[in-house]
Amino acid sequence: MTLGEALAAARQHIERLDARLLLQYATGCTHTDLLARPETPVIAPAWAQFAEWVERRAAGEPLAYLVGEAEFRGLVFMVTPDVLIPRPETEVLIELALARLVGLEKPRVVDLGTGSGIIAISLALESPQSRIVAVDCSKGAISVARNNAGRLGAQVDFRTGHWFKPLAGERFDLIVSNPPYVAANDPHLALNGLPHEPQGALTDGADGLSCIREIVADAPAHLVPGGWLLFEHGYDQGEASRNLLTATGFKNAFTQPDLAGIPRVSGGQL
Repeated sequence: MTLGEALAAARQHIERLDARLLLQYATGCTHTDLLARPETPVIAPAWAQFAEWVERRAAGEPLAYLVGEAEFRGLVFMVTPDVLIPRPETEVLIELALARLVGLEKPRVVDLGTGSGIIAISLALESPQSRIVAVDCSKGAISVARNNAGRLGAQVDFRTGHWFKPLAGERFDLIVSNPPYVAANDPHLALNGLPHEPQGALTDGADGLSCIREIVADAPAHLVPGGWLLFEHGYDQGEASRNLLTATGFKNAFTQPDLAGIPRVSGGQL
């Protein structure tokens, strides 16, 4: 079996790009190798790994879980089924957070529900004056995030627990979160590989707003005066999020769309 033959065989079952990327990971070849030297033989162990991955990808398993990593903001993060796969729309939350850290001296930031750590680690690397705490109730997720921070050289204080429980008596200049916000009856949960991702990180098992309600309600006790709360949410949750923020006493409540124009992040100032 050659590189060209392996690629052609895989394309009968999965998309061309997925087939190419999986073949590169399995064999260690480059895209240039595939184009210039398709006659290169594929050794037996690499072919076995590639064939297994193609079968699993054809069954709907996300490519990121197969190869164990995903890119976010130019960095490569380790991912496992313990954490959500990083998505580009989360970059809006990070950009909004960075804008609110400008000019602050050693601000304290907490990332609630950190998952793979993409938010906390990105903020730690791009706002080195900030002191970052990251919380998740999943020990598996904390392990993945801590590994990512170590690999990428980010200083983050990781804690295991439910939302604010590991933060008793502490206050922050900024609270950020990408909580579970998909409603339990949302048909999207059965599509696009989502059944393979941790359901507790995707949905609250209710209307999609219960985690947001809890975070908004408890945030004032953990913010300094003038501090900000920013969180990601679903495409149809902007108005409800702003109403929750205003009712809890936050000022300047807003909703920011992502690059696709979909309402994605809401926030307010204490």
